[in-house]
Amino acid sequence: MSFSKWSCAVVSVLLVSCATEKPANGPVKPIGIAVTLPVSMGLPPVPIPSDNPPTAETIRLGRRLYYDTKLSRDNTVSCASCHSPTLGFADGRKVSSGVDGKTGARNAPTVWNAAFASAQFWDGRALTLEEQAAGPIANPVEMDLAHEQLEGRLNGDPAYRDLFTRAFGPGPITIEKVKKAIASFERTVVSGNSPFDRYQFGGDKKAMNESAIRGLAIFQDPKRGNCAVCHTIEKSHALFSDGKFHNIGTGLDEQGEWRDKGRYEVTKLDADRGAFRTPTLRNIAKTAPYMHDGSQKTLREVVDFYVGGGSANPHLDKEIRELKLSQKDRADLVAFLEALNSELPADVGPPGSL
Repeated sequence: MSFSKWSCAVVSVLLVSCATEKPANGPVKPIGIAVTLPVSMGLPPVPIPSDNPPTAETIRLGRRLYYDTKLSRDNTVSCASCHSPTLGFADGRKVSSGVDGKTGARNAPTVWNAAFASAQFWDGRALTLEEQAAGPIANPVEMDLAHEQLEGRLNGDPAYRDLFTRAFGPGPITIEKVKKAIASFERTVVSGNSPFDRYQFGGDKKAMNESAIRGLAIFQDPKRGNCAVCHTIEKSHALFSDGKFHNIGTGLDEQGEWRDKGRYEVTKLDADRGAFRTPTLRNIAKTAPYMHDGSQKTLREVVDFYVGGGSANPHLDKEIRELKLSQKDRADLVAFLEALNSELPADVGPPGSL
């Protein structure tokens, strides 16, 4: 991974002294060249955990791991298989496919701006990017590789041993190091500086077209779209997610029963039945299909679903209601959502050879 594009303005370089060897299962911390992640227009600074500050070495290593099918049992699936940069860091499928063609029950959420989420996965079962990174590797319908087997596989690879030593100092490769490296890379997959950001935060009133401007007004109006109540826009930035879990009525079968109980499976609270994490809307036009189950094929279908008030059920969120929006209003909302697209950051695509 080349860091030549990380200019002095955005990269703070300091040489961190080599760490002494740590126990195989003990706490680990990156070493090497520390990196200050740039702040993109329309976004706050990326939150950084104290035990995993980004370094050039961990980001480079994490990028390599993210695209490597060696992290799956049969060497066919990588993180990028379900979260591809060419598909908005999702996979374009209704539900994702893992080893042996096994399919899960949920649509792959985008990695874009996952660094800002207070909980990971649709049901929030992981609280950090590090926790999230480890989950799919061992999941039998995703990568299906036990963490101990992965450690053995990587420790037997001289190239990876060298990369891990550069990133964490001497010592065996562990799942702790793997997940910290992948999380550090994912914190560079940040999406800001969209036409909306330039319009809203940069003062460029020509950055969005008239339809998108009208769509933004509907999006923010509590009496019309009421979208921003969950897909939040602040004065200085916009994450387009409140980080909470809401029941909007997706995932019900013909009998009104839940195919997927969502957050309830984590908390066992009755109020969480059918509740799923509010996804970010950034680059939403690139990540079809939509909803946790991929049930909506287009942005227009999503808008129409909300206009209809979702699907009635005892736990439907109080903010979900029928909306009185014309066909033009709906088209304007789609135009606004399309104005949330931004360019791919440098150095997040597949790496070259080691």
